[in-house]
Order: sequence, then structure tokens, then C-alpha cells
Amino acid sequence: MPSSFGNTLRVTVFGQSHSAGVGCVVEGLPSGFDVDQDRLAAFMARRAPGNAPWTTPRKEKDAVRVLSGLNPDGRTCGAPLAAVIENSNTRSQDYKNIMGVPRPGHADFTAWSKWHGEQDIPGGGHFSGRLTGPLCVAGGICLQWLEEQGVRVSAHVDECAGVADEHFCALGNSPAANERLAAQMDALADGRDFPAIDAGAAERMTEAIMAARAQKDSVGGVIECAATGLPAGVGSPMFDGLENTIAYAVFGIPSVKGIEFGAGFASARMRGSENNDPYEVRDGACVPRTNNAGGILGGISTGAPLQFRCALKPISSIGIEQDSVDLARMEPAKLTVHGRHDATAVTRAVPVVEAVAACAIADALLSFPADPIKD
Repeated sequence: MPSSFGNTLRVTVFGQSHSAGVGCVVEGLPSGFDVDQDRLAAFMARRAPGNAPWTTPRKEKDAVRVLSGLNPDGRTCGAPLAAVIENSNTRSQDYKNIMGVPRPGHADFTAWSKWHGEQDIPGGGHFSGRLTGPLCVAGGICLQWLEEQGVRVSAHVDECAGVADEHFCALGNSPAANERLAAQMDALADGRDFPAIDAGAAERMTEAIMAARAQKDSVGGVIECAATGLPAGVGSPMFDGLENTIAYAVFGIPSVKGIEFGAGFASARMRGSENNDPYEVRDGACVPRTNNAGGILGGISTGAPLQFRCALKPISSIGIEQDSVDLARMEPAKLTVHGRHDATAVTRAVPVVEAVAACAIADALLSFPADPIKD
């Protein structure tokens, strides 16, 4: 069961939803980097369960214990960084009725097909959203390192339950658009409870999520992510391109079913004259005037903001009775899911998207930096 991604910076996650703990190993972090543990804890708190009425009531502190990779002064020492988060509030009995009856929309059936009943079922095992905690440990550290390189990463709920937020100004690359994008990122970093730019949209999304929860149902949505400060020339063509690296990591987030970069699927309906980003000279450098490419061409950064959007399906564990199959008897069965579950994955997944994007971008900077200009 491979659970790793990355080239120079490689991240491995381990554990299950109801095991003693979950954790990660991060290889390739530059040595001498000061990891701010308080900032990491604050980042982890954004993903932690039980912080909103539509999230699972399972309470976990998500306290990070670093086992290796740091010197006594908190700086990276060059060795692999290993960290663990203990699971302290599991209720495996809640999953008794699904041990042989797979949840529609969940990986229960495919896991059974692969491991023939030996898979860990309670809480979703290794398929659980609980595994996004270790991703946030790795990504929270990478976000701090990226800031030292002048790169900033931010995400928000672009759409949830059919309610749209204000879009990032990442598809423009004018000074005014970039100034507005910076302001949007600043707003999202102000400690707000709901990770949306527009307060009115956040309120309408909240109402829609709570309405679905009241009906024992769930909703999906879209997360938009942008990274600024990445210089032109980072990345690689073909299979190690920036899109490839980011998409590979993003699809490791449970519930993600689609991703697009820049104008994405809308570009299929454009003409070349509309989709192409004209170049101009700005401050002595060649830059794209617009950014339909989402900051990437040929797998390599253009210097414009890197932008992508990913779609998350609704949470599969819902309280409505559904049709399934008793796998032991191979007979039809009715299933009502019990236990503690979110009404949507979208809000808690925002820092997870930031985290995996940070890991992928950091890996690209370390693996395929822009070639220096030779005199």
C-alpha cells in the first residue's frame, strides 16, 4: 500500500482512523530551517475536527509530536522528519453494522475487493480523512519554508452546496489584479471561522450545509488555491511538471474527484486568441499580461500566480437509508450509517489543499529550480 509522494522532498503518511495514531515522515527538508511549532499548531487547528456545527463531533487535539528531524533549537537537521498525532477519541463500535455491508460512495467495497476482508474498516481505516492530519503537518512545515523563499499559498471554499464565493484574482496578472489577489489572501488569513472571501457567501454556504445535515445528508464543493511569488522557470516538462506534481498530491486527499489549472475546462470553449496570455515587458522582465495558463506552461512556472481548483464529492457516510449488499451472504441489504461524520469535507479540506500544494511546490523548487543565468 504505497502512501508516499514527491521526488527530492518526499512525504509518507501512515496510520489509520482508529489506530493508536497517524503520522508522517518528510524526507529532503533543507537543513538549518527553523520550524515554528506555534505556527504549525495554529495551522493544524484549522483542519481539526469538532470546530463547527457541521463537522464531526469527534474531538481530537491533533497535537503534533516530532520524533526526529529537528535539532534541540527547533531547526531541521537534514535527517528525515518524523511526526505523530495520537488518536484519543475513537468509537469503533459505531461501525459494527458496516463490517460486511459497504457504504455506497465509500472505499469500503473496493478495499474489500483488494484485501478480502483483512482491511481496517472502523473509521475508514487508511482511507479516512483522519490521514489528512499528517498531510497538514508536512504541508504546514513546507508553507513556512516557502515563505522564506518568497512564495505564499492560500486557498478558500470557492463553491459549496451550489453557493459560489468570490473568485481569486489569479487569472489576471496585471499589477491591479495581483494587488487584489494579495488582499484576498490577507483577508483569508485573518482568523475567520469559514474559509471564504465573501462573508455573505460564507453565511449562505453555512445555511446550505446545515440544511443538508438536518436532512441527514451531505454536500460537496470546490476549493480554489493560489500560490504567488514563484519565479518563472521552476518545474519540468512531461511527467514531472508542476501540474503533474500538484495533481498527484491533491488526488491523495479523500473526496477529491477533479482538478483544473488556470482557465481549466473553460479553455476548451475558447479560441486561441482568447486563451493565449500575451507577453509584455514589466520592470525589465518578460511577463504574461493575463493568466489563463494558471501560472504554468509546459509543466514550468511562468512567474504569474499559480492557480488551480479541485472538486470534492459529498461525504459518503450519511444517515439516510441506502441500498447495499451483505458481502458474506451476497444478498441485498439496507444500510443506515451511524457514528460521527461531517456534513461536508470542503471546509476542513481547505488547509489540506494548501498543505499538499505547499509540499508539491517545495518539491518542485528543490527538484527542478529555475536554471541560473550564465554570463
